Amino acid sequence: MKSRVTVFQRCGCVDATNDRQLGRRCARLAEADHGSWYYAVQVPTVGGRRARHRRGGYPTADQAQAAGVAVTHGAPVEVAAQAWTAARWLEFWLRTVRLRPSTVNGYRQHVVGYLVPLLGRLRLDELTVPRVQACFDLLAQRRTESGQRISPATVDRIRATLRSALNAAVREGVLATNPMRAVSVSRPVRPHPVVWTDERVAQWRRTGVRPPVAVWTLAQLVRFLDGVREDRLAGLWWLIALRGLRRGEATGLRRGDLDSGARELAVHRQVVALPGMLYYGPPKSRAGNRTVALDGECVARLRDQMARQATDVREHRFVAQGRRDTRARVGADRDIDDSDALFTYADGRPVRPEYLSHRFRQIVKNLDLPPIRLHDLRHGAATLALAAHTDLKVIQQMLGHSSIITTADTYTSVLPEVAHHAAQASADLIMTVARSVPRSQREAGMTHEVAAVDGGGYRQA
Repeated sequence: MKSRVTVFQRCGCVDATNDRQLGRRCARLAEADHGSWYYAVQVPTVGGRRARHRRGGYPTADQAQAAGVAVTHGAPVEVAAQAWTAARWLEFWLRTVRLRPSTVNGYRQHVVGYLVPLLGRLRLDELTVPRVQACFDLLAQRRTESGQRISPATVDRIRATLRSALNAAVREGVLATNPMRAVSVSRPVRPHPVVWTDERVAQWRRTGVRPPVAVWTLAQLVRFLDGVREDRLAGLWWLIALRGLRRGEATGLRRGDLDSGARELAVHRQVVALPGMLYYGPPKSRAGNRTVALDGECVARLRDQMARQATDVREHRFVAQGRRDTRARVGADRDIDDSDALFTYADGRPVRPEYLSHRFRQIVKNLDLPPIRLHDLRHGAATLALAAHTDLKVIQQMLGHSSIITTADTYTSVLPEVAHHAAQASADLIMTVARSVPRSQREAGMTHEVAAVDGGGYRQA
């Protein structure tokens, strides 16, 4: 049964006392050329439900009625697409999507910050390929607060968000096809790690310009590890620098994940900081669930750190009780009893991921080392393993990559010492072969090849 079409008249006049639109209450609506006519109709939408669809701007009631009737007689998908604005659909999609909270939070940032301002007022049936392409071309030219253009990687992620939302609209029968399948953006280029050589360090000190992704040399890494030997998180820095854990994986570790006797560490969860909360969930991918082999020094540092943390927590509890601070005492007790985090603050609370990044920047600055991000320590761990001639498959498992292609494609940079060793090894190989063949035989072979070329063709000597 078709829905009944309702028509009504409205205008844009406002009440002088409160600046609100008068709508149907405007006295001038009786005038023939004042305001416009609207239709309203109930149309089928997601899950068999019905929603009110309204549209105006018609000069007469008959034209509004005819437009409403046309909507009710249209194809179900076309009718549903007219009932949803892009903003309304994106908000509905965010409420119903079933993904990790961190993923949904990233989607929400794209929707609120970019997609709704660009496309929110359009109906879903108005999201044509040329119109959406024009919006993304405009987005690629926008600049951030710092004056830089939005990176191609960010634009590509925003495109992926809209594509996912509109794929859901296709599955629900709200759209016939997804226009994002034909929308193109500039392909992002993955930055590969470069090494902080003396020349790059000197240039950075002169200009302040730094590479987007950089790793330390062996000497610089040794300076860092020596500098944090007495830091209360010394074991954590060693673990990330040599085993390449992500910061969320490191802060998600529990004491039971460490097997000191077997020198192994089980990684099976991560911590993600979201607005107003910490999210404890599985690692980034299925391959992130892994067992990481540890060296003896790492185990020793982790043991020392755990003992130091236990002492800090007892002292914190004693001070809190001495002050008769009920809130501090209850908070400390709760952290001690309920949390078995491997890395904690002095009061026993688990270390937050963003604190690690902040603390790491402070340490790097105090040690006057060339700047890298905390995540670049992970890149450095992979590069260090390559320098130690570790098999690429082992490095993939250590880092928790789901594909060895990711490992090989990302960590193509090597330490200068390794590159020079490889160059010298190639030269040594050819010189060894050259010395093993007498000079007279080499010259005879060259003469034979020249004669073959002069004879009009080339034959293998």
